[in-house]
Amino acid sequence: MCEFCESQNVSHTFSRRGLVKALGAGAVGFAVAGPAFAKPTKAPPKPQNVVSPDEALDLLKAGNARYVAGIAKRHDFKHEREPLTLGQNPYAAILSCADSRIAPEYAFDTARGDLFVCRVAGNFATDENVASFEYAVAILNTPLIMVLGHDACGAVDATIKSLKDNEILPGHLPSLVAAIAPAVKASEGKAGDPLANAIRENVILTVQKLKSATPIISAAVEKGKIRIVGATYRLADGHVELVA
Repeated sequence: MCEFCESQNVSHTFSRRGLVKALGAGAVGFAVAGPAFAKPTKAPPKPQNVVSPDEALDLLKAGNARYVAGIAKRHDFKHEREPLTLGQNPYAAILSCADSRIAPEYAFDTARGDLFVCRVAGNFATDENVASFEYAVAILNTPLIMVLGHDACGAVDATIKSLKDNEILPGHLPSLVAAIAPAVKASEGKAGDPLANAIRENVILTVQKLKSATPIISAAVEKGKIRIVGATYRLADGHVELVA
């Protein structure tokens, strides 16, 4: 082997080792060769977050009910800071729209360390989001992923108009259109409001994409370690409704 190739191979080896150490720091071991789900070797910083997928969903429902009713908990952010310096074990991961009116931590009345949130306009699954959720599932042992859409979504509305008018949007916006277009096309011709139908279909397709994301997330779903659900947020009252 030439000196250049050998040096490149050594560099690649070290970079892989660094990644594994980074992923496992303060949490659990992770096998790069496959979707291994090792158990934590120390007590989690928030023991109350060690719940089943169904229990995690119940926590989200209860938190949203408090939020809608305007009776949110008084969270002790000060005294929880030190335990969270040792790690994290969120009970749910949320894929939400980047819309400033949507704040999952508020909508589910949660404290720090409870939710692992990824946000992008149109709440669709990018490669980066999938990788982030793989980390949540494999390293943090998060038992639930929720795809959270919302009514009057500007990204979905812009996609509908772009496709209808055959107009290419400026800048990087065409990437949003390309990602959301399958949902718009799948909802065409259905009874009801076209925007609401496309928003719902976008949530459904994103849930399906996450469930089939190999090798880590799909394996966890098959083993019953995690549950992936879809929901929509109503701007008028803050109510989160599950999408079947």
